[in-house]
Amino acid sequence: MARLIVFNKPFGVLSQFTDTGSAARKREVLSDYIALPGVYPAGRLDRDSEGLLLLTDDGALQARISNPRHKMPKTYLAQIEGVPDDAALAALRDGVTLKDGPTRRARARLVPSPDWLWPRDPPVRFRKSVPDCWLELTITEGRNRQVRRMTAAVGHPTLRLVRLSVGPWALGPLAPGAWREENVEPPTPYRPRASRRKR
Repeated sequence: MARLIVFNKPFGVLSQFTDTGSAARKREVLSDYIALPGVYPAGRLDRDSEGLLLLTDDGALQARISNPRHKMPKTYLAQIEGVPDDAALAALRDGVTLKDGPTRRARARLVPSPDWLWPRDPPVRFRKSVPDCWLELTITEGRNRQVRRMTAAVGHPTLRLVRLSVGPWALGPLAPGAWREENVEPPTPYRPRASRRKR
């Protein structure tokens, strides 16, 4: 059985076990919360993002979760600046063009303010003159800071970003900094099919 850790990564924590940055500036890392040997992150979550981060000791499972070839859906809750109109939502759903190319189609919908969500430390800075709202967005890619770049591309910068689920695994009621373990069958390693030669 593969070992899978479901972790609620707090804001400001690096998605790695050691900090390779400046020694003068201590930043929180995974080892501050998870003291388990042999597990590694399956994918990443930016330091200024929160929520679900998966870790595993199985290389094939790690590749299946993190490799965009498998198109594993990732759902996020984004607090964005302003209120998007139908055209902005349609652009997110159809795919927006970023500097590294167009994104795949996504699911995007406005949702009520989540009263169950924990307060962020430090709090999000608001501008009184600009409203904000919450967006649920599901993508099947994993580009660098993709959700933030997508919302900015349609004119609504992300103020806060929380990942809720990756594939079949959901954050659930985990508090920030807490984790739980799940046992899963390791997937069959990916083997590309041999191309057929024309005779």
